[in-house]
Amino acid sequence: MKQGKVLKKVFSYLKRYNWLMLLSVLFAAVIVALTLYVPILIGDAIDAIAEGAVNFELVMFYLKRVVAVVLATALLQWLMNVINNHVTYHVVRDIRKEAFDKLQILPLKYVDRHPYGEIVSRIITDVDTFADGLLMGFTQLFTGIVTILGTLVIMLTLNPMITLVVVVITPLSLFVANFIATHTYAMFKTQSETRGEQTAFVEEMIGNAKVVKAFGREDESMEVFDDINDRLQKCSLKAIFYSSLTNPCTRFVNSIVYACVALTGAFTVLSGNMTVGILSCFLNYANQYTKPFNEVSGVVTELQNAIACAGRIFELIEEQPQVPDEASAAELSDASGEIVCENVSFSYTPEQKLIEDFNVRVKPGQKVAIVGPTGCGKTTVINLLMRFYDVKSGEIKVDGNEIRHVTRKSLRQNYGMVLQETWLKSGTIRDNIKMGKPQATDEEMIEAAKAAYAHSFIKRLPKGYDTVIGEDGGMLSQGQKQLLCISRIMLSLPPMLILDEATSSIDTRTEMKIQSAFTRLMQGRTSFIVAHRLSTIRDADIILVMKDGNIIEQGNHQELLAAGGFYAQLYNS
Repeated sequence: MKQGKVLKKVFSYLKRYNWLMLLSVLFAAVIVALTLYVPILIGDAIDAIAEGAVNFELVMFYLKRVVAVVLATALLQWLMNVINNHVTYHVVRDIRKEAFDKLQILPLKYVDRHPYGEIVSRIITDVDTFADGLLMGFTQLFTGIVTILGTLVIMLTLNPMITLVVVVITPLSLFVANFIATHTYAMFKTQSETRGEQTAFVEEMIGNAKVVKAFGREDESMEVFDDINDRLQKCSLKAIFYSSLTNPCTRFVNSIVYACVALTGAFTVLSGNMTVGILSCFLNYANQYTKPFNEVSGVVTELQNAIACAGRIFELIEEQPQVPDEASAAELSDASGEIVCENVSFSYTPEQKLIEDFNVRVKPGQKVAIVGPTGCGKTTVINLLMRFYDVKSGEIKVDGNEIRHVTRKSLRQNYGMVLQETWLKSGTIRDNIKMGKPQATDEEMIEAAKAAYAHSFIKRLPKGYDTVIGEDGGMLSQGQKQLLCISRIMLSLPPMLILDEATSSIDTRTEMKIQSAFTRLMQGRTSFIVAHRLSTIRDADIILVMKDGNIIEQGNHQELLAAGGFYAQLYNS
């Protein structure tokens, strides 16, 4: 995302806090006015000392005023910082909320194509970096700009000639700062992207620690991490090094300005056209005039980093959301389970075809098995039935309703899913089983757990159904986690079932019991079973044999064996 577009987006968030912004600018103006008043008081005090006899009363008068002005300035500075913090972290809250809300409505293809850690890095790390830059911008940018304008006006009233010297030389620091800033934006963007890559890799390694250890990939993982870490170190060092040149370069220019003012002012005092007090005052203003250039240039550098990070989070916020439910979308309730797929075509990427001209008609209560080699489109069919992805062409109907004309929520409430990959959350065993039916009683929950043969191992846990498990099951074995998912389906009893290798992690003895429980569960319910072990689907009413995204054979077990085709080869192999 281009810088201009990012800044426009940032200002759209700041508009929500216009009155606080105006108050902050007002405080900045008053702070600068008071700060600029101090050198005048000090100059007057010096003149009271320089006039032969020291006027102690006058000196004390000016010093008391200096103390009062400094205290007032400190109070207003504190109030301005409170306002700036309020605005900054409310903007950050708004951006994070919008980003997370957007994440809920993004199509699954976005999540599938981006590493989880990289998305987390955008919402957490990049927004924090943006907040730091924004806060620095508020704190220093306002006061810096107002200080430059204020000192310029006062210096012009004191001595236009010396002011001209300051005005001619000082812009050099802006040119230097701008040159460095424009070149560091790309560096900070690379740094942010590499940091996201590192976060994604760390998240992946932690989430799959058992797999890494099981395959002895610790050394290889460390090598990959070291490579990413080295690249992050190099691009971070490069970005910070070039951005850190701004301050010394602008300070060098400012020192030249100060020296020129001192030299010109000294000759003016010697000629009798200026008092020592006014020269002192002028030197103070020259310092105050040039100091904001350092601060503003530093802020600009920080803002480059902040804008680069903001660009990444805005890219997420501006991603195309999934197609919303139609305004006239119907609510699907108590589905009978009649499913018709007509001329369905789908592919994840346009250049790689997957499912083409897919046709099947399933009657209510039928048991449908989907078999075929890896990559033939079995899981994709499930994604289309659940409308995790929309078909490119053709139609899928449930009870005569085209699924794009019913709400996603009501469609998915009519399905129960048990996949090879378990879905569990941090919480108690009770919370995880009741996830699909929160209003269920404990008695119903226990009956469901017994039907799934999970009750016995749950009772052996330290706190039974009140045992807290971590994300994705934590301490439980893969088989136990799958039994909990099966218990959830036994409790909710939806009219349609999807079982994708539902017993793949369960021992043979328990699997036989689960299969008998599934047989009872599937009575009168339309069921889709994805299986690699063909022995588990011999009693299916319809077996869909898929290859390269197409149904090449269809029938029951006996019919397909008798045909001697691809299914017979798979079964006999």
